Amino acid sequence: MSTIKQSVKISGHGIHSGLPVNMVINPSDTMGIFFRRVDLPTSKLIPARFDNVCDTKMRNTTIGDLNGAHVKTIEHVMAALFIAGVDSAIIDIDGPETPICDGSAVEFYNAIILAGVDGNITRRIVVKRPVVAYMREMRRTLPLFMRMRLFLFDLFSGRRADGYVKLSPANENILNINATLVYREKIIGNQTYSYSFDGSDAAKKDFVQNVARARTFGKFSEWEYLKSHGMARGANETNIIALNDNGDATLNKTFWPDEFVRHKIIDAIGDMFTSGGMIVGNMVSYKGSHGLNNFVLKKLFSNSDNYDIVDMQ
Repeated sequence: MSTIKQSVKISGHGIHSGLPVNMVINPSDTMGIFFRRVDLPTSKLIPARFDNVCDTKMRNTTIGDLNGAHVKTIEHVMAALFIAGVDSAIIDIDGPETPICDGSAVEFYNAIILAGVDGNITRRIVVKRPVVAYMREMRRTLPLFMRMRLFLFDLFSGRRADGYVKLSPANENILNINATLVYREKIIGNQTYSYSFDGSDAAKKDFVQNVARARTFGKFSEWEYLKSHGMARGANETNIIALNDNGDATLNKTFWPDEFVRHKIIDAIGDMFTSGGMIVGNMVSYKGSHGLNNFVLKKLFSNSDNYDIVDMQ
């Protein structure tokens, strides 16, 4: 078990709500990452686990009870905790959504490292058999009206629902992630990026230098629509890579031409950490999503023959 040495506070506003939010990451002697809604006095601890994910439709990962105590957009802070080596913490938050900061994981990671970390990730979830989650398969689990909406979206956008996320055994004690994005927008197009994590200082340095600053992204022309539907009310050019209407340029400067797919690595790491430990295996994400990341974990844990759990000393 590994926890943070002292509490650290991170403040900002929610990407969807636009409301101010304060978040404090506290040390814990209980295995696992838990959120606590301090603005709801009767709220119990909310486990940041794959089987407690209640929504992924708003382009993020939400845990808890959508009709009660829940926390949205946990993936960036979860990725930072994982890379920093924290597998035990209680996170106090005074709103329904983590602060978006600059749209990446770097501010979370820097704050955690500054506070200090006592140890490293101790639980390994070793993938023993290949498990694949397909977009079309996941959609069949949705209500009919939602499937129709997605079908119409694909029809008019020209996108194909052929995405998938696959977990398979690795030859080493490592998490290998290979992510591919395929977008009609010229500025994104077809991008692929790979990242490997084995807990070493070199892997952490690689994350900090090449992944942590990658920001989330979206079309500027979509913002007004999203905001009118209760989404992206906190989005602006300081926390999102904003694509122009034609999709052939961005309104703000990118750190790398493939920053879009590098951000998907952050999302994948954060979502995989809801497994309760370090996934040991190969992860291939082709046109992946938070929904597919959660679906593949559910499939992995649905059969004990798919995995082993090893607790390190």
